[in-house]
Amino acid sequence: MHNHDATVLEQYDSRAEAYLTSAVHAAGADLERMADLIGRRPDAVALDMGCGGGHVAFRMAGQVGKVVAYDLSAAMLDTVGTEARRRGLDNLVTKQGAAEALPCPDASFDVVATRYSAHHWGAFRDGLAQMRRVVKPEGLGLFMDVVSPGVPLLDTWLQTLELLRDPSHVRNASVAEWQTALAAVGFAADDVVTYRLRLDFASWIARMRTPDVHVAAIRSLHARAASEVKDYFQIGEDGSFTVDTALIVARPV
Repeated sequence: MHNHDATVLEQYDSRAEAYLTSAVHAAGADLERMADLIGRRPDAVALDMGCGGGHVAFRMAGQVGKVVAYDLSAAMLDTVGTEARRRGLDNLVTKQGAAEALPCPDASFDVVATRYSAHHWGAFRDGLAQMRRVVKPEGLGLFMDVVSPGVPLLDTWLQTLELLRDPSHVRNASVAEWQTALAAVGFAADDVVTYRLRLDFASWIARMRTPDVHVAAIRSLHARAASEVKDYFQIGEDGSFTVDTALIVARPV
């Protein structure tokens, strides 16, 4: 029997290249907004928490003095490091570990950011607490993820589809849950920007190499979904669907 971190590694160690090349992860209005919020800060040090394929870290590396790309998966970090060197980003360094046990000194970052990672953390609030601990008192926190609609029916469907696709999924929090968790660890949300993200079913499944039996289960659920579910997630004939994402801008208090 292995723990949740082992499940995450089992899912992602062999999929680093897929996340590096994923169009969903490599671009997006939230990334553009993040870059605008950070601006040009050549003296700043930034953290990409749960960096995955490294797209937040790559973008920040062109704006700040130093970026730490942090992730549980050594294979993911190897891929990020190789790509950073290919791009000439010599101010990007990688560090391995879990979100809940960040091995960095207190108040060591001007910017802390995370994108599409928090829904995998075994202890969501503990990961946020680590980000609060390492950000400077005048620093900036940027939190991006798929979010739950916050309606029980829709929430159950979203979490079920995510878990069938990827057993390392824990939970997509709603915006309200994000705000509550951030406040509990010492962040105040300045702004929340929400988006709608279309997920192409074929690439969504292929990226995670979801077993056929789970793909069949997802398709079965799609076929039996109530009209409220089909309408909200805009479930297409090919299985593609649309989810909510959010960028939460927060400051330490």
